[in-house]
Amino acid sequence: MRTRVIINLENFRENIKAVKERVGKDRLICVPVKANAYGHGALQIAEASLKTGADYLGTADVSEAAELRKGGIKTPILIFSQPHPDEIPEIIKENLTPFISDIDFASALNEHVTAANRRFAEVLGSAATNVKFPVHLKIDTGMMRMGCNAEESLALAGHIASCKGLKLAGTATHLAVSDSTEERDIEYTKKQLSLFKNAVDAIRASGIDPGIVHAANSGAVILHPDSWLDMIRPGILLYGYKTAKENKSPSDHYNNLKEFKPVTVKPVMEFKCSITLIKKVKKGESVSYGRTWTAQKDTFIAILSAGYADGLPRLASNKWQVLINGRVFPLVGLITMDQCCVNLCTDDMKTLPDIKRWDEAVIFGDYTESKRDAAALAEIIGTIPYEITCNVSKRAAREYV
Repeated sequence: MRTRVIINLENFRENIKAVKERVGKDRLICVPVKANAYGHGALQIAEASLKTGADYLGTADVSEAAELRKGGIKTPILIFSQPHPDEIPEIIKENLTPFISDIDFASALNEHVTAANRRFAEVLGSAATNVKFPVHLKIDTGMMRMGCNAEESLALAGHIASCKGLKLAGTATHLAVSDSTEERDIEYTKKQLSLFKNAVDAIRASGIDPGIVHAANSGAVILHPDSWLDMIRPGILLYGYKTAKENKSPSDHYNNLKEFKPVTVKPVMEFKCSITLIKKVKKGESVSYGRTWTAQKDTFIAILSAGYADGLPRLASNKWQVLINGRVFPLVGLITMDQCCVNLCTDDMKTLPDIKRWDEAVIFGDYTESKRDAAALAEIIGTIPYEITCNVSKRAAREYV
């Protein structure tokens, strides 16, 4: 097996428990399993989530949710992105819960649901019931993606309540900078939450039940207890990574969180490959495309069976290190589509270490002390751990432990 990914389901379940301990076990939790559960395997992660007390799942689109339904998942699934009107029949068929951002989509969905109700009535006669299809109202408080403006939310909630085929089952917003401890970002998050809560209060005051109220993502779970509300939607936190910049710009807001339990999570994914060849490289010889690395002394190079098509970013060339038999070795030369190279004889080594062909190399995993996780890899190439785990390709076989 050229590349493989170890998914530690025990770490994942413990991460859910740690988050629940943080926010209170009675709060609902929606587990995002979009993008193949951030690269971890949507169906397997969904099943582990439900066994650990998840109340909702979240996907980016209808097709992702439909795959979960095919896999036997019955729990409510939120569709985070805007569906196309052509997908409405499948939304109804699979009993999915879309976010509603505008009257047009709400009306189109209502028409399909009421038409379905009429068909049931024709078949069942007096035994038929008027099914109310659950939806969640999305309010844009500053993310500038999905959602109606806060001042439009009451009218949209009223429209949903007036639809014979729809039920307002929840009201949500999304926070843009909840993971930051910068004072201006904390103030921005507070402003978002204030707008959202005022909008929800106005909906309630009009006599409409807003349903499940939710706003908190991973950063908010850590830094903004006032965002926890009825349900939380932590994403990357459940997969083992904190987005909060906890060592940067400490503030009174951050210091006041000491009364809450800290969240300790462990990476769930470990990415491995094999040494396919070991070869001697003489001083002055270069390695890989572009000749970006030249041996400063006679050395040995291990060829690894992972490249950027497997999910090892090309930007990590000459910057990252891998773990082999408990020791760290640097990547040298450009990472290619299917392979990469590591230098086995660094400055402190005169001879080839105890490493042989077909030994396993760890690209990243749960190695906090040696900083070999996806967050460390993300940092050196200027991205986020989400992108690292999501980009591990399907040709890397997933193994669940």
